[in-house]
Amino acid sequence: MEENKVMENTPTENGEVKPHKRRERYKGTHPRRFQDKYKELNPEKYKDDVEKIKNKGKTPAGMHIPIMVDEILDVLKIKPGEIGYDATLGYGGHTSKMLEKLEGKGHLYATDIDSIEIEKTKKRLAEKGFGDDILTVYKTNFCNIDTITPEEKFDFVLADLGVSSMQIDNPERGFTFKADGPLDLRLDPNSGTTAAQRLKELSKDEIVGMLIENSDEPYAEQIAREIIHTLRIRQPIETTKQLAAVIEKALNFLPAKTRKEDIKKSCQRTFQALRIDVNSEFEVLYEFLDKLPNSVKSGGRIAILTFHSGEDRLVKKAFKAMKREGIFSEISDEVIRPSKEECFRNSRAHSTKLRWAIRA
Repeated sequence: MEENKVMENTPTENGEVKPHKRRERYKGTHPRRFQDKYKELNPEKYKDDVEKIKNKGKTPAGMHIPIMVDEILDVLKIKPGEIGYDATLGYGGHTSKMLEKLEGKGHLYATDIDSIEIEKTKKRLAEKGFGDDILTVYKTNFCNIDTITPEEKFDFVLADLGVSSMQIDNPERGFTFKADGPLDLRLDPNSGTTAAQRLKELSKDEIVGMLIENSDEPYAEQIAREIIHTLRIRQPIETTKQLAAVIEKALNFLPAKTRKEDIKKSCQRTFQALRIDVNSEFEVLYEFLDKLPNSVKSGGRIAILTFHSGEDRLVKKAFKAMKREGIFSEISDEVIRPSKEECFRNSRAHSTKLRWAIRA
């Protein structure tokens, strides 16, 4: 494999000559590592290639495919001139569709805490023609909904509580055990405590409680015991692969026939539980749901996408309580799920649940 070969010296505007370096080559016919997927990471330049990947039901690296767009727009019924709030900007997929419905009239406010992705998304939306006249983006947590437009309430609100594919796929963010990277899991990589540090702070009983409460992990006791044992004998748990190895060791007693799949599921649940803990996701959601009614106009529409049972239970319970109290005039009786066609096109849509409410 030939890497960083100097092709020719190219003079810059000020006359300096810098050597041109070739892109690093990867083994095989298709790139496997996130950083090698240069076409997927440049969707504007390689539109046809990216579209082929989407048509195969996969999410291109560095991108995020918005989920249940039609269902959300059907619930929110956005009209030109209205004021809306996108609680979780992410890649901006839902945002751009809501902005299109405004037809250049009204305003959409959006928030996110990911200091890496927020600037990329603002630039991407500006290139589509959605400037400051129609869109305002703040770097803040969506639990601060009451500070976004304190003098004005919203006609519609969307909260997509899922983690973006850009965060999941990038090994440097530490969200997945499938690739090695730092055990980070912070939604804002410039703030807060990493998952690796958090594990060092927790007792065995606290880890057990976290795994059960945040992800319904059936082997919480065994995993917690192995984590504490590993840290006590001073073996590091500072990367995603190191944590996955600890989980695998903890569950070595499982029947060989199902062990591999059971370990994979426990890894998914453990990483989910840690992410929720590191980012205080349940506390943030509690605060958001508490402030939500006073931030929405009479007749205002609310849509919330959840991706695991813990989130959905909180939203369902809050919506039902507010309906009984007369705060909401209507709520969804059952969750709305993505279609089979969407799940085929986007495998990450499978666990999605949509609930809606209307302010009385």
